[in-house]
Amino acid sequence: MESKKEFFLECYKLGIIKFGRFTLKSGIESPFYVDLRPLASDPKILKNLANYLLEMLPLDNFDLICGVPYAALPMATAMSLESYIPLIIKRKEAKNYGTKKLIEGIYQKGQNCLLVEDVITSGKSLIETIAEVEQEDLKVADIVVVLDREQGGKQLLESKGYRVHTLFNISEVCTILQETGELSDEEVKRIQDFLQGNHIQFEEKTRSSYEQKLEHAQHSVSKKLLETALAKKSNLIASADVTTTQELLALAEKVGPHIVALKTHIDIISDFEYEKTIIPLKALAEKHQFLLMEDRKFADIGNTQELQFTSGIFKITDWADFVTSQVIGGFESLDCFKNVGVVAIVGMSSKGTLTTASYREEALKVALSHPNVIGGVSQNQIPEELLLFTPGVNLADSGDGKGQQYNTPEHVFKMLHSDFIIVGRGIYKSDDPENAAVTYKNEGWNAYVNSLQKNMIQD
Repeated sequence: MESKKEFFLECYKLGIIKFGRFTLKSGIESPFYVDLRPLASDPKILKNLANYLLEMLPLDNFDLICGVPYAALPMATAMSLESYIPLIIKRKEAKNYGTKKLIEGIYQKGQNCLLVEDVITSGKSLIETIAEVEQEDLKVADIVVVLDREQGGKQLLESKGYRVHTLFNISEVCTILQETGELSDEEVKRIQDFLQGNHIQFEEKTRSSYEQKLEHAQHSVSKKLLETALAKKSNLIASADVTTTQELLALAEKVGPHIVALKTHIDIISDFEYEKTIIPLKALAEKHQFLLMEDRKFADIGNTQELQFTSGIFKITDWADFVTSQVIGGFESLDCFKNVGVVAIVGMSSKGTLTTASYREEALKVALSHPNVIGGVSQNQIPEELLLFTPGVNLADSGDGKGQQYNTPEHVFKMLHSDFIIVGRGIYKSDDPENAAVTYKNEGWNAYVNSLQKNMIQD
């Protein structure tokens, strides 16, 4: 087998340790996060890991092997196959049907059981596991662990008389990664401070400013949006979810001076006429220097989307500066949106939305690669290359009883690094929409400015 150092570096390539700022299950903030589950997906590495663990142990001492669920289960299985020591499986909790067993497999009272764990932190979960195994009249004297986070767990178990065998500890891992240039001296110092119980400082990830984004913007609509934001000191997009032309034009006149864009649902205008609705709306957009965003949420094959975009009574292609579109139709479905920007629907703000993490991941791949896409609608952070448009923003962060979940401007700019906030009912349902728009404009801009500050967070 390769050396222990070489073996670890092979494991590290699978992304088993991440460095940064992470909140652990205990609530503690840590400068590193360990997840060894990817090891099970590489048969060669899993087999070698099993042999490394077995080499540390006096195998004659054990009648059984038991992996602590869930990450250590494939490790324990591999060890059983390599050593021919029988495997038993401990459930997280007993079944409430059938035999209702907590321990599955063939075993006899009084047998010695080796516990296998992937990571040890405080040791408390292992103490609980040992107690559950011993309740079955099995004996536990030895525990083998892949990685010790060096946060007292090994010492706790040894103080109770258990032998703990560890393949790696975090200090050893940091030394290897520092030697290979994977970790900086500053990162190693932060981890050492954390392990010694000292206060550690996390440097908050700072967002890009509008000026920085403008410098790298490729699409003309992205540039115009950012230029408008800087000129007006506003990042507010007002959602005009009204149903008549009169309401639409009246709202545009009142809020126009304070917004970067007006978001329309043109197909809900009951008295729509292009000459009476769109022509005066375009004039107001020119007068007050805001863009028009048609929230059509296109979601079809490319040919159908092209017809919806260019044809019919709405002729969206003639007046919208940018449109929203689902990406469920794939990359080529966005080709039809010529001369406008596309905001991809990556996630939605409604309760119970089906835009899961895996969907968002695939949607972002399309958004990042398509030249027509300028940004995304999402309730999560997205890559800096895209502009983030965040709906569901309200000065009160409660829901509306219809599934809409609200976020405050401070939250979306600081935590999500939003670029533009979309406000609907908070403005158009207000008794004074213009005053409400001014309030949201100021709150949004102040939240953006504050989000640019680089803070050092102590833990």
